[in-house]
Amino acid sequence: MSVDRFDCHYCKDSLLGKKYIMKEDTQYCTKCYENLFANCCKACSSPIGCNFKDLSYKDRHWHEQCFKCAKCSRSLVEKAFAAKEDLLLCTECYAHDYSSKCNTCKKTIMPGSRKMEYKGNSWHETCFLCHRCQQPIGTKSFIPKDSGYFCVPCFEKQFAYQCCACKKAITTGGVTYQDKPWHRECFLCIGCRKQLSGKRFTSRENYPYCLECFSNLYAKKCVGCTKSISSLAGAKYVSFEERQWHSECFSCMQCSVSLVGRGFLTQRDDILCTDCGREK
Repeated sequence: MSVDRFDCHYCKDSLLGKKYIMKEDTQYCTKCYENLFANCCKACSSPIGCNFKDLSYKDRHWHEQCFKCAKCSRSLVEKAFAAKEDLLLCTECYAHDYSSKCNTCKKTIMPGSRKMEYKGNSWHETCFLCHRCQQPIGTKSFIPKDSGYFCVPCFEKQFAYQCCACKKAITTGGVTYQDKPWHRECFLCIGCRKQLSGKRFTSRENYPYCLECFSNLYAKKCVGCTKSISSLAGAKYVSFEERQWHSECFSCMQCSVSLVGRGFLTQRDDILCTDCGREK
């Protein structure tokens, strides 16, 4: 009576009565399996055989007994650890050599714990507190002031000016006019309500006006073109007997020659050059 052979797929030795390993539905003796498929231990460079547990991290492998902190040699099996370049370190060694210190309590910020960073300083999340209310700031907005840090509501209560238009706190920027603070977006022309921040403007009876509105409302009108004459905008003009003209509009009513810097005659409300005046 014949017995079916049960051999190692690679060396062909019989596996009957021996320990073997299956890989992808194919049987191997332990020696062939280790030579063909076993990972090499990162620490001791020996194959990780069938009788050993294979621990892996980022495509690297270790025997269980070789998986140790590179500095203190304590086992890292089932413990938290940190990587620095090619080294694995226990959290204590990593913290001692590489972790930052909390700017408030001066203790080490352990790897994996939440921390806050600002301008080169670090804090435990629970140590980064508002200077006024002493509550953790966390991921909320904050404002530095002197040597402290403030949550926005506390900063507004303690330091911020209030806009004289909307009565709300001014946290950044702002405009000062007549010793009063304004948000840039609240500082508007009293006439057209356009923003005046960064633009030329003037005032009348303590109210701010853009140059266009001020000219339309209060500037003298040119006799020639009837448009406003705004000295604020740098316009040159001629004044005669309580009447005004733009320089370019001050011309003879008959021949239209410019009368700027020249003699002229009047006839009722008209102004004429001397030549046209003599003809009359």
